[in-house]
Amino acid sequence: MDPLGHRITDKRDDLVALTQDLIRIPTLNPPGENYAAICDFLKARLEPRGFAVTLVRAEGAPGDSDRYPRWNLVARRDGTRPGECVHFNSHTDVVEVGHGWTRDPFGGDLDEGRIYGRGACDMKGGLAASIIAVEAFLEEHPDFAGAIEISGTADEESGGYGGVAYLAEQGWFDPARVQHVIIPEPLNKDRICLGHRGGWWAEIETRGEIAHGSMPFLGDCAVRHMGAVLQAFEDKLFPAMAARHTEMPVVPDGARQSTMNINAIHGGQPEYGPDFTGLPAHCVPDSCRITIDRRFLIEEGLDATQAEIVALLDELKATRPRFDYEIREINRVIPSMTDRDAPVVTTVTQAIRDVLGRDPEYVASPGSYDQKHIDRIGKLKNCIAYGPGVLELAHKPDEWVGVDDMLDSARVMARSLQALLLP
Repeated sequence: MDPLGHRITDKRDDLVALTQDLIRIPTLNPPGENYAAICDFLKARLEPRGFAVTLVRAEGAPGDSDRYPRWNLVARRDGTRPGECVHFNSHTDVVEVGHGWTRDPFGGDLDEGRIYGRGACDMKGGLAASIIAVEAFLEEHPDFAGAIEISGTADEESGGYGGVAYLAEQGWFDPARVQHVIIPEPLNKDRICLGHRGGWWAEIETRGEIAHGSMPFLGDCAVRHMGAVLQAFEDKLFPAMAARHTEMPVVPDGARQSTMNINAIHGGQPEYGPDFTGLPAHCVPDSCRITIDRRFLIEEGLDATQAEIVALLDELKATRPRFDYEIREINRVIPSMTDRDAPVVTTVTQAIRDVLGRDPEYVASPGSYDQKHIDRIGKLKNCIAYGPGVLELAHKPDEWVGVDDMLDSARVMARSLQALLLP
């Protein structure tokens, strides 16, 4: 092992403690808790190591409020002479805990080489590994060219609009100031993630007419109309999507086809709280809504994806008595894909060969992540996701990240810095 690799090995205990400290800050999103606290923690870590730290609040972004401000951190250390800038971007938010945990989700327990907790894998382990990699590189090579940046950003789990999207709009990812971006998402230490599928989120509402539940023939049941929508999806849309496959190296295999998830359904009277002990009124529902999460392939395109669903709804409107609907877009994400011969890809490829002794697997993510904003808003194409952790553990109970995987990933990141910033 080279001297830089030995430095990272010597930092094992520091890496474990740093990961645990990050997990123990419960940055739950929604609603967006403790963003300021984790930025302050990172600032206290990085400023003594020579980084100029800027805290950026994404004022006016979705979710930003005085109660839940969207705070982000960008730390920069310039080298001794001109050169390119390498930026490590990690999101600091984590999803809800959910049920099924056998450990404290914010305890950061270390057990047989694994650190457990919400966000351990996705992606506080990756954030910690990138920090350790950078610190080891700076100790070994204080006389480097260019600049290194580390960012901790908000809201990736809810679209990234209060985090990377806002920073990109403000010019933080302008290719004139940043040339290489590595996002330490948990795609496994021997994989390089080049991009992701597209996504289209929408709400579909069917309408009816309210009437007494004992005389439903005097009204029009919006829930039954939605049942027809769901049946059309089952009969036509889902089979059509299953027949389409992408050339993008999406993992796992099931995500190489088009997919759609129905996130939520609600019709009729509102749901009341657990303290309500009354009975429901007898009414025919005049509204029913579903939320859809349509993940589309780069070969399909957004326009065709939307048009396919609208055509099914229009067909129902033409053939089903009294059927009417409204569709409202919630969000859209265009697929992103970095070229395999991009500088950051070839550099990390060689680093994986040097550290792990094998060629990496090139993959694309089934879901989107903040590369979309760096690509589309920042106009910076030289961006990948690379980091420790098993993708399938993200958002699961008893989420964990392996210490040895973090060390190996840190060695890969540090060797990538050597290749990019040493003349």
